[in-house]
Amino acid sequence: MDTIQAIRERRAVKQFDPEHSLSEEEKLQLLETAIQAPTAFNIQHWRFVVVEDKELRQKIREVSWNQAQVTDSSMFIILCADTAAWKKNPERYWRNAPQEVQDFMLPAIHDYYDGKPQVQRDEAMRSCGIVAQTLMLAAKTMGYDSCPMDGFDFDAVGKLINLPDDHVIAMYVAIGKGTKPAREKGGQLPLEEVVIKDSFN
Repeated sequence: MDTIQAIRERRAVKQFDPEHSLSEEEKLQLLETAIQAPTAFNIQHWRFVVVEDKELRQKIREVSWNQAQVTDSSMFIILCADTAAWKKNPERYWRNAPQEVQDFMLPAIHDYYDGKPQVQRDEAMRSCGIVAQTLMLAAKTMGYDSCPMDGFDFDAVGKLINLPDDHVIAMYVAIGKGTKPAREKGGQLPLEEVVIKDSFN
């Protein structure tokens, strides 16, 4: 399946086969593909909490509006981000770059993030959104369905996974074998309503 077809056919699937399993190789392929997603300054601050413990999944489901995807999907990921990643050995993000690039990027990272908690959070959420879509398209290309999810008690889930204080939860991504086709799309807005040329009037 090519990328455009995967984009057009990807849907938020709600019903998964709870008996289906992904192989360790498939899980690794999904994660290795996902981390090719871009991030500002190449900080790669996403963190993938892959929940495999069945009891923990059940507890998470209880604080997630009882959504079956939490327990029934073959791979259940809580997408988090380290909002302080920008200051944790930032030289590693550019270790393969020429020295002149490193000399420019490292001070730029500091200046962009330091003392700006809103920027730190905004970039984390942007990055998690991009990596979530990357995950879902990779899954579709591999023949699997997926569902992005945000209907849950963020604080309760944070406690269940021992979320560090400098991390935030962005969303879940559930991946697996769908048992029912997704409903028809609710209706896409026409391009002339969503595409603005040059500026708003």
